Amino acid sequence: MLRLLAGLSMLLIVGIMLVQVFFRYALGGSLIWAEELCRYLLIWQTFLVLGLTYSRGEFVALDFLPGALNARWRWILRAVMAVPILGFLGVMAWYGYDFASRFDRQTIPALDFIWTAIAGKTLGLSIRWVYISVTVGLGLLGIHVIADLLTTFRGQCLDNRATPTRDAVDQGA
Repeated sequence: MLRLLAGLSMLLIVGIMLVQVFFRYALGGSLIWAEELCRYLLIWQTFLVLGLTYSRGEFVALDFLPGALNARWRWILRAVMAVPILGFLGVMAWYGYDFASRFDRQTIPALDFIWTAIAGKTLGLSIRWVYISVTVGLGLLGIHVIADLLTTFRGQCLDNRATPTRDAVDQGA
């Protein structure tokens, strides 16, 4: 679902920018709202895909120490490292929410401009919905960190279970 949203937002950004280029160079005018709307879409897209990027292991990482450990100790190291990561994400999400809540009365100028052209009145959508992307994105990233820990732990537990080999079954028969 997040990949679909990220793809749709990128499609919107490209489409809006193509229309902007056409208006500017073919028609000699400019869409004054295009850059602002694309910026807000890119901000949301960035924060939505943070968790996916983490889950796919695409963040920059130094893995020489975890690579030298066995699976059990590698998971313990991951769990220990997750504590400050989750703490940092929690603090940043809290302050992101606090920051966003200060802008309830300020509206998004680009959407007001578009809506005024369509409906004759302003939309009045708060810019808080742009700023809250920090809290939503960091919350999703925290969920991905926890899910990764649980998945890795479950996989380790399943790997550590003793499964009888074919030779052991043959000898017992």
